[in-house]
Amino acid sequence: MLNFHARALAALRSARLSAPACRALVGLDGFVDTIVTPVGQRTGPGEAYTPITHIPDFAARIAAAAGKSTNLELYPVMDKLGGNGPILAAALLAGGTRITYVGPLGRPAPHPVFQDFAARAEVVSLGEPATTIAVEFRDGKVMLGQLRTLEDITLQRIDAVMGADRFRSELAAADLVALVNWTMIPHMSAIFSGLVETVLPGLPPRAAGTPARRFFFDLADPEKRTRDDLRAALRWIGRFEPFGAVTLGLNLKEAQQVAAALGLPEPDKDEASLRAASAAIRTALGVAVVVVHPRESAACATAEGTCWVPGPYCEAPVITTGAGDHFNAGFCQGQLLGLDPEGCLALGVCTSGHYVRTAVSPTLDDLETFLANRA
Repeated sequence: MLNFHARALAALRSARLSAPACRALVGLDGFVDTIVTPVGQRTGPGEAYTPITHIPDFAARIAAAAGKSTNLELYPVMDKLGGNGPILAAALLAGGTRITYVGPLGRPAPHPVFQDFAARAEVVSLGEPATTIAVEFRDGKVMLGQLRTLEDITLQRIDAVMGADRFRSELAAADLVALVNWTMIPHMSAIFSGLVETVLPGLPPRAAGTPARRFFFDLADPEKRTRDDLRAALRWIGRFEPFGAVTLGLNLKEAQQVAAALGLPEPDKDEASLRAASAAIRTALGVAVVVVHPRESAACATAEGTCWVPGPYCEAPVITTGAGDHFNAGFCQGQLLGLDPEGCLALGVCTSGHYVRTAVSPTLDDLETFLANRA
């Protein structure tokens, strides 16, 4: 019996022969990410240092400074395009999806980290990007963000900069609409309500013979938002379902937070609880798909049931910031290609797996090679 890599490889090769070019409208955040490594012990200039490799050790250094002070060096690795939306969109773009991106990427011209992306996608910049210092460890990362520019992201701002007619035309034409980073965009729930109550009901029906529209949502670590806010956002997400099939993507921490907000059992990393949590959250929200992806595996639930795949875990990744967004892009790419849920999960874990090993978003050719090496 073929393993899931071989099944996904065969499905991907078949789908590529007949899949039409797909269009995605993605937004609404934008960040300049500075990836840094915390220095534990320095022995010389440049890279002559021993890094702090684990978050508990980093936390202990900070805790030891209570009542005193400390100096922590963050060694810069790279500046890169950041934000859930731009990373997701760039990964979809690498897979061949046509992208219209709406978000704060810099004005009057995109910030240098977005210039290559802007040259290959249709970009509508709503203002200046937010910034993040991403402190990376072997067991996770700490994201230190400055987010004030995201306060300007509203439906009215989109209409004013993009033009209301163009925005609605792009929504109508999109095979996938991905609205991500609810947590960090203060007016995102108001944007959801405006879309559901005013904008989407006015769109023309999809052309005959075209696939149904899909929506994708990523909350982006709602820990700092109240449970009432989270429950309200989840209700709005459920109300997109009449206008297209909704997928809610959650990492393990987000799945635990959503489950707690909905009064459901919180999942752990094991296959059984991931399957159960994805199914329970999907039923509670009334959406088409819920996918939960810890670092080691991924599970999803649809009306037909649940499935689970292990991930190609990487002990020493080149980069981890953006790994979850690449999983989401791979999963969405699978949906756009018409793969079954297991195939979508396989593309998700392999897109993320390729990215953390190379710091490069994979093409479909890259994914075929990655899958073939594991089949």
